[in-house]
Order: sequence, then structure tokens, then C-alpha cells
Amino acid sequence: MTPSPTIPIRLSDEPHAASVEIDGTRVARGLGLEEAAFRQLMAERKIALLCERGTGEDSGLWRATFYYGERRLRLVVDAQGNVLTQG
Repeated sequence: MTPSPTIPIRLSDEPHAASVEIDGTRVARGLGLEEAAFRQLMAERKIALLCERGTGEDSGLWRATFYYGERRLRLVVDAQGNVLTQG
């Protein structure tokens, strides 16, 4: 099975906006989904995402919250996409 790709997260639609990539396999598992189902739901835009970039003492960190139905996965990651907290 091909692992889920990383998910590029952008703060805006601007081509040069800051971004970070998160491991899609981890997101799929966190939402309780098989990787193939996760990829399909992402392609169909059925998984919602809220992304926030840290400021002040949280500068350099990102909080990405993925929603699917009543499921939610929140990750705090650094600029390299390393997960610091998951909830």
C-alpha cells in the first residue's frame, strides 16, 4: 500500500505564502480512517481543515485541526512538520 502523502498546509491562496507539510498517514490514523479512504475524502474535500500560525511566543509553530463528521484531530507542528502535540 502506498503511504499517504504529506499534506501541504497554506495560510492563504497566495503562491508564496508560508506553508508546512504534515504526514497524511498520521492524520488518517488520528481520524480513525484507512489511508485509501483518507486520500479519497481529501480529494473530495470532505475533510475540513482549520490552520493557524503561531505568533509571539508560539512563533514558528502551526496548529492544524482536521474535521471529518464528528471526528476531530488537532496537531501542533513546527515549521518542518514535526508533530509536537496531538489531541
